[in-house]
Amino acid sequence: MSSTEIPAAAAEDAKTNAPAYQITKGVNGLEKIILGDIRGNSVEIYLYGAHITSWKNESREELLFVSNKAIFKPPKAIRGGIPLCFPQFSNYGPMEAHGFARNRFWIIDPSPPPFATPSTNKAFVDLLLKPSEADLKLWPHSFEFRLRVTLGPSGDLMLTSRIRNTSTDGKPFSFTFAYHTYFSVSDISEVRVEGLETLDYLDNLKNKQRFTEQGDAITFEDEIDRVYLSTPTKIAILDHDKKRTFVIRKDGLPDAVVWNPWDKKAKALPDFGDTEYRHMLCIESAAIEKPITLKPGEEWRGRQELSVVPSSYCSGQLDPQRVLKGR
Repeated sequence: MSSTEIPAAAAEDAKTNAPAYQITKGVNGLEKIILGDIRGNSVEIYLYGAHITSWKNESREELLFVSNKAIFKPPKAIRGGIPLCFPQFSNYGPMEAHGFARNRFWIIDPSPPPFATPSTNKAFVDLLLKPSEADLKLWPHSFEFRLRVTLGPSGDLMLTSRIRNTSTDGKPFSFTFAYHTYFSVSDISEVRVEGLETLDYLDNLKNKQRFTEQGDAITFEDEIDRVYLSTPTKIAILDHDKKRTFVIRKDGLPDAVVWNPWDKKAKALPDFGDTEYRHMLCIESAAIEKPITLKPGEEWRGRQELSVVPSSYCSGQLDPQRVLKGR
């Protein structure tokens, strides 16, 4: 199927709430979904991992980072974009790092449930993951994971995860989770993150010891790998060179991971260019410190909304408070 064809099940139907999207072949023949609007905003999602690998604005600028060395070949996870970490974040548990959701093939729900509030937005798709027999051996819990990816009217990217305990054995399960978002930045040394100041964090480079953030913003001059705790619902990434600010809004995700591998670790990663660390930053909306526990029939929802706004300046400095306080 060519990238211009829209499957009948996916075509926008004025009589239904069916979403409009395209399905085409991506790298190595892996199927991907394309959401787009008439202004030129777009999102690409691989069925492998329900993995978002592209988010472009109406100027066709790529807003996410994907490594030039990314390996689009199962069972390897794709380096960059927005991997889903479930049912375990990193090594915070006994499983393989980041769990298995990011390297499983998901399916499209052709008849997704309606939005919670009335919406005319057709640029969305629902993807589903249920455990295979092999998955149940790794993690013996029945679940349904529904990911809704929505491209908003102004080009915002919205991700809503719903995870339900579908077991019939009466047993609860617990999990940790993260949207492992790789943002594209001009130069990591010219980037600052606002909204996490004064908060406690776990430093993964120091055996998960707990510290308190002392700076009035997070800036970058070396490797960083931290889990910030009890974070606000809004975080800003200010890119001085590009004069733009990413705004992250989140719900149900109390933690925020900040990660950049810097030069030494970048060189040690086979699917990451030696100098690519300069042009990426991971800020990950997450639930890590306190795992989510679901009883049979219960459902958890975690939502992340990404938007881009022009950076404001004040006395030559970026003024994030206008963004964070919504002014």
